[in-house]
Amino acid sequence: MIAKSKILISVFAALFLLLLGIQVYFMYKTYQVKERDIYRSVNDGLTNYTDSLEDIQEVKEKNDDSLQEIIIRYHNKEINRKDFLNHFIENRKSARERLIHYIDSRYQKDGYEISARIRYLSIVHLPDSSKVITEPIVIFETQDKLKNPRIASNGSWETSTTKRDDTEKGHVEKKNTFLVKTQTDFEIRNIKGIVFKELTLLIICCIILLSGVLLLYIFTIRNLIQQQKQVEVLHNIVDNISHEFKTPIATLKIASKALKKEWNPETLPLIDRQISRLESLMLQLHKDEIPDKMTAVQPEDWNFFIQDLSVTYPDTDFKLENTVSQELPFDKNLMETVIKNLCENSVKYGSSAIQIHIRNNSQQLEVEVSDNGQGMETKELNTIFEKFYRIQNNNIHNSKGLGLGLYFVKKIIANYGGKIEVSSQIYRGSTFKISIPYEN
Repeated sequence: MIAKSKILISVFAALFLLLLGIQVYFMYKTYQVKERDIYRSVNDGLTNYTDSLEDIQEVKEKNDDSLQEIIIRYHNKEINRKDFLNHFIENRKSARERLIHYIDSRYQKDGYEISARIRYLSIVHLPDSSKVITEPIVIFETQDKLKNPRIASNGSWETSTTKRDDTEKGHVEKKNTFLVKTQTDFEIRNIKGIVFKELTLLIICCIILLSGVLLLYIFTIRNLIQQQKQVEVLHNIVDNISHEFKTPIATLKIASKALKKEWNPETLPLIDRQISRLESLMLQLHKDEIPDKMTAVQPEDWNFFIQDLSVTYPDTDFKLENTVSQELPFDKNLMETVIKNLCENSVKYGSSAIQIHIRNNSQQLEVEVSDNGQGMETKELNTIFEKFYRIQNNNIHNSKGLGLGLYFVKKIIANYGGKIEVSSQIYRGSTFKISIPYEN
């Protein structure tokens, strides 16, 4: 089950990362498409508007030779570069104002923060193809400078001095013709915010989708873990009950054989006690039938525990020293499990004599079980209480088990807040010391 869970987690992690990668790639491509659409829309608007400005400017220049004159003068080196640039700036002032007004009125209401720039890239004297300017001239630029400009449009127009002759054909002659190439570029400074704002709904849907898949997986894994815990609990109950059934069944068999041979008045109470224990074990399989009140252990119950063991294992000498003279707030069945599991473990590993000391002192129950069995190595003492653990060496007794007896002893004592200590020597036996606190 655990191995399958690990495989499921690995498979889901791979699929989830794949889905996440697909979603990120999809969002990235959508972002690029949306960004291009916005730039295309702004580009078309600026291009159309700047083209109209150039048309207006061309008509004006045809009626006004001031621009032609200043270019000629600069070309002939009659004025310096500074005066030449100032003339261009002043000459295009009205066009700049109209462009600023267009950007503010058209795009600011949509939340666009646009930086724009118009430049004369070159001015060429056509008759001899000589360059009037060697580097671009900025005719217009917004207050916020461009950092990553996008080219909006490139254009060109001619300016020349015209003269009509007096002939009947009225031929027009052009002199000092100059070709002016312009470029308008722009940048949307808050393009990322605009795109993400328009993609907000899509982003939220993707996050909800991924979160839903992740939550569904977590819910599934939690259910699997809960089912696994329930299976483990069921296994623990079955293991416990099967282990506990052994002693009363064995004791009843021996008592039955004894009754067949001869009548003994002590045999009937023994049978009653084992039947009661079997009933208690059966109740553990049906939790709804378990009584709310536990059966407290009485002073004489400790003696009965050992008497039953003596009947079950007649070849083993059990010696009990019981100084308890009052009822103790411990479950009788659990205490019987502790005593019998410890004693049966000693018998299993070759003990012929077992000493049990039971006493209560200062609201603390103390139990000591000593035997003369095969003993254990020191390295085994830290692992003998683990579930299903069995000592491999020295296991010379014919009785086999599942390695659950000491595990249940440790679990019961831990639930009562007590502690258990063990000491052992090879071929000299083992001693278990238990102390459990209680309140009257």
